[in-house]
Amino acid sequence: MDTAAAFFRARCSGPPPLRDATASVVRQGDGMSAALHFWFVPVCPFAWMTSKWVRMVADQRAYDVEWRLISLRLLNKHIDYDNHFPPEYEAGHTAGLRLLRVCARVRAEHGAQALGPLYLALGDRIWEQDPVEGQDVAGRVPGLVRDALQEAALPAELADALEDTSWDEEIQAETDAALALTGKDVGTPILHFQPPEGIAFFGPVISRLPDEAQAAQLWDHVVGLASFGGFAELKRSLRELPQLPALGVPTETVGKTEDWHGGSRRQKK
Repeated sequence: MDTAAAFFRARCSGPPPLRDATASVVRQGDGMSAALHFWFVPVCPFAWMTSKWVRMVADQRAYDVEWRLISLRLLNKHIDYDNHFPPEYEAGHTAGLRLLRVCARVRAEHGAQALGPLYLALGDRIWEQDPVEGQDVAGRVPGLVRDALQEAALPAELADALEDTSWDEEIQAETDAALALTGKDVGTPILHFQPPEGIAFFGPVISRLPDEAQAAQLWDHVVGLASFGGFAELKRSLRELPQLPALGVPTETVGKTEDWHGGSRRQKK
């Protein structure tokens, strides 16, 4: 397996014990004007694919998105990675946490509106570039952050947050807040429609990017489900490898289908 495909597998779900998940997140924007809250981690290809779709519809429908942070590494902190996950998972999830620390500092110093451009710049460098043999995302994090900050017109010194664990408490609280809306058995992305009263879901998980007409149609269907108060789950564990250059899957082909039991690539159930 090449390094890009291995890193793709470093995404999972898992239930951490919730701690005061309804508490306000430190330095969080109020989000009251946003039509959608989107919890992301830059190293998840499914979150990236869904974010591309959400941006397409946001442009068409002129609604606001507030980007929020969720850490797969903190979500799975109680799990023995060596015994439960493939070997690349821990490095991938740790890289995601390091990137989220930078995101948290960016938001604190430049406002919530700075997260969207930064996530776009990070995701483009992680997922929209052809894979390089022998290089995985975990090993490229400092360079990715440097270039993404420059593209987003943000100060280079924000990259110092990569190793600053003081941001982890805020990221943990934000992760807990997302799980308080959905329940524990979820992964990324998490979408909260019409907050604060609206419903939140894990997903939709998509492996192909729709065209503009399909994007709006898919959005209407998803919002329709989210608008019904009794709706809880519509699930399929078979997933295609997403159509992303970093994973070696061009848009004109269909990625390999795998069974993500329990919504993850865990080796043990």
